[in-house]
Amino acid sequence: MTLRIVLADDSLLLREGIARLLIEAGFDVVAQAGEPDELLDAVRDHQPDVAIVDIRMPPSHTDEGLRAAEAIRAEHGERVGVLVLSQYVETSFALRLVGEASGGMGYLLKDRVSDLDELAEAVRRISRGGSVIDPEVVAQLVGHHRARVPLDDLTEREREVLALMAEGRSNQAICERLFLAPKTVEAHITSIFSKLELLPAPDDHRRVLAVLALLRA
Repeated sequence: MTLRIVLADDSLLLREGIARLLIEAGFDVVAQAGEPDELLDAVRDHQPDVAIVDIRMPPSHTDEGLRAAEAIRAEHGERVGVLVLSQYVETSFALRLVGEASGGMGYLLKDRVSDLDELAEAVRRISRGGSVIDPEVVAQLVGHHRARVPLDDLTEREREVLALMAEGRSNQAICERLFLAPKTVEAHITSIFSKLELLPAPDDHRRVLAVLALLRA
């Protein structure tokens, strides 16, 4: 089934460029919008699988897009996935995204959309209820430790695994990225949970808590 997309960005040139990339990747761009109210109407009218939203939109170009994304989630729940695009690293939004512990949400830097495979995979993952956080955001957050925290006890490989978890990668995707066997990745994740003192619970819940520990450090 072809995934249906509503795309919002106040820059017509950028919006048309992203739309062309999405169509090339096999998606159906059912509507485009240049401002928040137009976006919300388009989502109501078309009920897309994913809404792709610029974080800064008119009139003030601060967080209107973000607030529109939150309004979509509040009105439509996980029926409509939301991928927020930003020109800059907005770490507070990344933390809110993971802290909600809800699927079908993502945050990518606009530079990432030039990689068609990366963009397409992010949209598909969000449509399936997964989460996506830009690797650059994760890298900046990991590099800003101050006081000693439990994360300091992680090995370099465990940090790599946790960073990929923060991007929303599945165990299988982590195996492929790091060229590790599934049992090795599972062992690293178990060790991460132990070192972060995350008590036994469903693994999805503990993954969220582990990523929160990373982003808040």
